[in-house]
Amino acid sequence: MQPKVIITCAVTGNLTTREHHPGLPATPREIADACLEAADAGAAIAHIHVRDPQTAKPSMELQLYREVVELIRARNTDLILNLTTGPGGRYVPSDEDPAVAGPGTTLLAPEKRVEHVVALRPEICTLDFNTMNSGGQVVINTPRNVGIMAEIISDCGVKPELELFDTGDISMANDFLREGRLREPAMCSIVTGIKYGLPSTPDAMATAVRMLRPGSQWTGFGIGRMAFPMLVQSWLLGGHVRIGMEDTSYIARGRLTAGNGELTERARDLIEKLGGEIASCGEARQILGLAA
Repeated sequence: MQPKVIITCAVTGNLTTREHHPGLPATPREIADACLEAADAGAAIAHIHVRDPQTAKPSMELQLYREVVELIRARNTDLILNLTTGPGGRYVPSDEDPAVAGPGTTLLAPEKRVEHVVALRPEICTLDFNTMNSGGQVVINTPRNVGIMAEIISDCGVKPELELFDTGDISMANDFLREGRLREPAMCSIVTGIKYGLPSTPDAMATAVRMLRPGSQWTGFGIGRMAFPMLVQSWLLGGHVRIGMEDTSYIARGRLTAGNGELTERARDLIEKLGGEIASCGEARQILGLAA
C-alpha cells in the first residue's frame, strides 16, 4: 500500500449534467470554488473540465480554463491542477450516412485538444488512450493523435496522466512508454464502470494494475454507485484515489451530495479509518515527481 494516499477530486466532468445534480458546478466561479472546497477537505489534485456558463454544457474554451485557473490560484497556490484533454474525441455517425458525422460529434485536431495546456501550463493534464463505444457514440483516440498530444504535452513541461479504460488502452500506453514517447515513471488513472470498458470489480482493477509498467504511480476509481467501493479497492491494491461529481452525484444511496467538498471528506474518512494517510499537496508533488 502507498505510504501516503493522494486524493484527486474530479469536480464536474464532461458527461454529468444538471439533470443528475442541480448543483453541478458550471460557471468558472462555481468550478473554482468546488476545487477549493475539495482542497480544504483533503484533495491534493483537482481534475478540471469547464462548462458553458449559460447552458452548463461541456466546453473546451481556453478563456474559461484560464478564468478557472486564475480564480483558484488567487486563493490557493498549492493545489495541484489537472486539466482534461479528453473532449474532442467523440464521434456520432449520422443516420443518413455513417461516414458523415452527426449531431454530438466533437472531433477536434489533437493540437486543438491541448491548446489550453500549452497556454496555461498546469502541472498535470490527462491523456486518454481509449477508443471505445460510449452509449450510442464512439470515442476515438488513434495512436497518431495520442502521439501528437503526448509530444506537445511533454514539450511544455506538463506531466500527462494516462487515462486507461480497458486492457487494450494499457497495452497501447505501455508501448508508448517502452518506445520513449512518454517518460517514466508513468502516472496512470484506471477507469472502471464505463459500459464496454473495465467493469467496477476487484478482479478487473487488479488485472489492470498488474499490466502497468513497473514503478508507475496510479489512481483507480469507479463511477455511479461503485464510486466509493472502487475508491476503497484502489487503496487496498496500493493505488491513490479519486472522487468527485464527475464520478457520482450521491453521497449515499438515494441522497444527493452537498458537493465536492463533502465527497472528498467522505473519501478521506474512509481511507483514514482503514489506516491510510492522506498526502498533502507537497507530498503529492514528491510522490509524482512534480516540481516543488
